[in-house]
Amino acid sequence: MSIVPAEAVSGKIRPAADIPAQAGRGRPAPLAPRARLFPSLAAVYRAQLSRARVARIPLLFVATFQSVGIMILMRGVVDGGDEARAVVAGSTVLVVAFVALNLLAQYFGQMRASGGLDHYATLPVPPAAVVLGAAGAYASFTVPGTAVTAVTGSILFQLPLTHLWVLVAVIPLSGAALAGLGAALGLLAPRQELATLLGQLGMTAALLLGVLPADRLPGPITYARDLLPSTYGVEALARTFDAHPDWTAVALDLAVCAAVGVFSLAVATWAYRRAAVR
Repeated sequence: MSIVPAEAVSGKIRPAADIPAQAGRGRPAPLAPRARLFPSLAAVYRAQLSRARVARIPLLFVATFQSVGIMILMRGVVDGGDEARAVVAGSTVLVVAFVALNLLAQYFGQMRASGGLDHYATLPVPPAAVVLGAAGAYASFTVPGTAVTAVTGSILFQLPLTHLWVLVAVIPLSGAALAGLGAALGLLAPRQELATLLGQLGMTAALLLGVLPADRLPGPITYARDLLPSTYGVEALARTFDAHPDWTAVALDLAVCAAVGVFSLAVATWAYRRAAVR
């Protein structure tokens, strides 16, 4: 014995198309609003931080030992004065360059080559949140190594530790400038190997142009030094080792570093949009 609906007996069965037409009047449901920048940035930052923690911590030790080793090597040829300040400041910012520039260029180059950008392209997050979140996560790993390098170098060259609090500004501003440059290099490089090469060359430039005193460099090389984003972080930190720092010059160097950081991150965001749609 079968049960027949009353609507079937009365001949009043409604077509299936009438049901959504009554609820939504035949129009498709609206899409969810696009995620806002700052909540998306926080989510990407936490995801990148947890994802890179295990893989990047050993490399952070390598970056720290590299900078400390350079200072020990330079201790044999540099006694003190402006040269010692340049060596310590350049080696300190080199830790930031190793992680924020070199490793981030390799990361985005690998993502582009493996199709990892497609995952972020499907998420309703602004492109700026992806770039800033990854850059912030990588720059965060530089904090312990940078502090250890600055303190070790100050003790090694007998420089004052009084004004090392300026690292609170030097690390994020230099990290933003170098991370934006690293992300742009990784996203614009046509091949993953080229992104790795560009990241290595950028870190080498930060080493040679940052650690070596400016007055020891040939004339044309000093122009290249002025174009390097990390230079202004190095100059700001080096000035604070004076007995009476010129805080106006320090603030000006940090302002230039911040401006370069905004520009480089904007270029990296544009490069991400360009790479994600291909």
